[in-house]
Amino acid sequence: MAVATRTIPRAMAKVMPKVMVVEDEEALALLLRYNLESEGYEVDCVSRGDEAEIRLSEYTPDLLLLDWMLPGLSGIELCRRLRLRPETERLPVIMLTARGEESERVRGLSTGADDYVVKPFSVPELMARVKAMLRRSNPEALSSKLAAGDLELDRQSHRAWRNGRELKLGPTEFRLLEFFLASPGRVFSREQLLDGVWGRDVYVDERTVDVHVGRLRKAINRGRERDPIRTVRGSGYSLDDKFTK
Repeated sequence: MAVATRTIPRAMAKVMPKVMVVEDEEALALLLRYNLESEGYEVDCVSRGDEAEIRLSEYTPDLLLLDWMLPGLSGIELCRRLRLRPETERLPVIMLTARGEESERVRGLSTGADDYVVKPFSVPELMARVKAMLRRSNPEALSSKLAAGDLELDRQSHRAWRNGRELKLGPTEFRLLEFFLASPGRVFSREQLLDGVWGRDVYVDERTVDVHVGRLRKAINRGRERDPIRTVRGSGYSLDDKFTK
């Protein structure tokens, strides 16, 4: 039986903060996507509130830009529901709306939004707010250096160490380690790792993940050193949160 494969381009995806934009105005959604991608973020655009709720049950972005008035499910109701779920109760949310009255701003913030931007807004100001919120809520997403336990990684120099020993990693193994270090303890399925490390438009066999995780383990583990990568049967892999303590 033939196995579906992903064609790997020369330049592979870098692990970057993920921003979901929930906006039904197509022109505005395109504008936001363009500016966010120009800042280096990975962007996922959704036009309906109910579709966004389904997408958010499948994965959690680093930040949510959420329009108030949406078809299917209002942004205010979606925000309320997200705050009731353990997986998204701390998800940073910036509400976008044409409602500028003080009472409406209070309502949006009391429902769970972290920030409130009134349309029409300055795009540079919104980009600054996105960056500031990511810096507060998830500094690892923007930091050039990541660390957990005795593992260290420098995104700028593209080097990694364990217990002071520099690791010899291939490009894919480096991205895998970067992905794990950005979210220690979180379990990623093979499909999520393919999307995050190889990119969503790339098609390779999911078993490729197992091969590269094996190579990463071989590169970072020496002698009796504890293996920081945990295999979760039926689910995928994670950087063991016990290793980081």
